[in-house]
Amino acid sequence: MAGKLKPMSQIKQLLLLHGQGRKIKYIARTLGISRNTVKSYLGRIQDLKLDSGDILSIDDPELEHVLSGGNPAYKDDRFEYIKSKLDYYQQQLKQKGVTRKLLWEEYLEEVPSGYGLTQFCFHLKQQLLARKPSMVLNHEPGEKLFIDFAGHKLSYIDIGTGELIQCPVFVACLPYSDYAFAIVVRSQGIDDFIFALRQCLEFLGGSPIILVPDNLKSAIVKANRYEPELNRALEDFCNHYGITVLPARVASPKDKALVENQVKLVYNRVYARIRKLQFFDLHSLNEAVLDKIRKHNQTRMQKKPYCREERFLSMEKGKLLPLPETQYEIKYYRELTVAQNNYIYLTIDKHYYSVPYKWIGEKVKVIYTRSIVRIYIRGEMVAIHPRDYTIGGYSTILDHLCSHHQHYLKRSPSYYMERAEKISKPLLQVMQSLFNGGRPPEQNYRTCDGLLSISRKTSPEIFDEACRRAIEFKCYSYKYILSMVEKMQKYGLPEKEIFIPLPEHKNIRGRDYYNQLSLNL
Repeated sequence: MAGKLKPMSQIKQLLLLHGQGRKIKYIARTLGISRNTVKSYLGRIQDLKLDSGDILSIDDPELEHVLSGGNPAYKDDRFEYIKSKLDYYQQQLKQKGVTRKLLWEEYLEEVPSGYGLTQFCFHLKQQLLARKPSMVLNHEPGEKLFIDFAGHKLSYIDIGTGELIQCPVFVACLPYSDYAFAIVVRSQGIDDFIFALRQCLEFLGGSPIILVPDNLKSAIVKANRYEPELNRALEDFCNHYGITVLPARVASPKDKALVENQVKLVYNRVYARIRKLQFFDLHSLNEAVLDKIRKHNQTRMQKKPYCREERFLSMEKGKLLPLPETQYEIKYYRELTVAQNNYIYLTIDKHYYSVPYKWIGEKVKVIYTRSIVRIYIRGEMVAIHPRDYTIGGYSTILDHLCSHHQHYLKRSPSYYMERAEKISKPLLQVMQSLFNGGRPPEQNYRTCDGLLSISRKTSPEIFDEACRRAIEFKCYSYKYILSMVEKMQKYGLPEKEIFIPLPEHKNIRGRDYYNQLSLNL
């Protein structure tokens, strides 16, 4: 009965014909098998003392096992020896330089009549695989998003230099529908990683409950099998979108097997299909990738009666969390000291931002994004500025400065005019004459400050009179008006001239008389 086993349904036919008293030659001709095979099966059944009625009621796999008696290799003492040494072999294979062939050579030294290399490796592989069974994971719609970077890169040509720019490819998929997304980014750095994630969520039109990244540096600061340390930017991103992060275990690609398989599909349905095209910028390259990804999602799956997009739209998209109204911006964290001039210096932009002057010398925590800079002291936000990329520039909120500094920054001709108008009209006229004198405005600021100082220390009557004298004699300097004030304070205000009108009479020539060209006497 050497060779391949016959189908058990055919063996049952053999027994039925034999039970009807048919000859071996007839049975062999009817079933299309040799007479020796018929004799072998009948002899085997007789040796095992099996009842033909029982055999007909046994299912085919059970009957096959009864008749074959199992593979003799698994009853061999040599197999039992290998089985007893599995723990040892498993530990040895983890050591550097140890191979299956080396273990087989050592095995032959102990068991000279043992298995050959092929059989030894086969049994060793079978037993090691049996120790690590693979589990089928069931995924709920909208629950998880698997993400990874493809091992191979795509490229575009720099039109200025002709250089070929290699760029990594971010790949993601929803395990329930296997709906895929891919985008080419400049690097695997945190900025590009977060950008790719944000584009992925906008492509999906919602957020999953759980994000499953690989242990890449952009997502994980320190890898650990049970409690990996997440990148703070990724934590902020997921908090913004209401997502929980559950990284895959170290060196455990099966934790996100679907995205690993998706990468292979992207190689075939994206990489291979654009390999003959040339791109001259990242934008055009991503347009081509996105077009191929859409076609990939719309391609009917081989073993299922639907495509990925149909499955996603009908069963999964409605289960995703809604996206927040505002887009996420990466937050960067710094701890700085407020300088004596009540500014902090953001090194990355080489720019200064003001802080209320009462916090000079204090340590502050700074959180800045692409557009906003927030400054905190003892848990309280004390300043917020639009981010400014001007190198060496100062972003100032006047209320942060002391009164002296505020005054200094507010100085302008209009500022002094407004203040003078509130004090007196003569002072306003003096300042107008100053700024209309042709000198640069900055040269008059200190004179104006001096005049305002005099006005605060002098009675309005004396000060206004001093300003009138300055206007009369067209001398607007600080020293002249100060000397006028000091004289008036010492000698008093000058007496006003009393105007006594002439009595009315008819002997008045008037203006017309003096305007005539020839005198009429």
